[in-house]
Amino acid sequence: MSSTVTDCLFCRIVAGHLPADVVAENEHAVAFRDIDPKAPVHVLVVPREHYGDVTQLASGDPLLLAHLVSLAEIVASQEAAGQFRLIFNTGPQAGQSVFHVHGHVLAGPEPLGWSPA
Repeated sequence: MSSTVTDCLFCRIVAGHLPADVVAENEHAVAFRDIDPKAPVHVLVVPREHYGDVTQLASGDPLLLAHLVSLAEIVASQEAAGQFRLIFNTGPQAGQSVFHVHGHVLAGPEPLGWSPA
């Protein structure tokens, strides 16, 4: 995969060309608050390198996927005492609207219910 795609919203955020409420980052990924949260804690974890979805990332660079999950755990430790749900939507029918792989870290002070996110 290419490292960035010029018309990709998340590539532009990762590059610092668009603002975001960044809560954590490392050399592999950036975590920022979702602009339309579905839970009290709703943070997106995005790799710096562009992959369209989680299946492309898993087959193209499984270690980068592990780094993404590790950053999600750090976010959950900071934001939700380490308890969280991690969701990857793959494809428009599954709810993916930005085609740069991203994990949704969801958590809250109360137990999360179950509904499609």
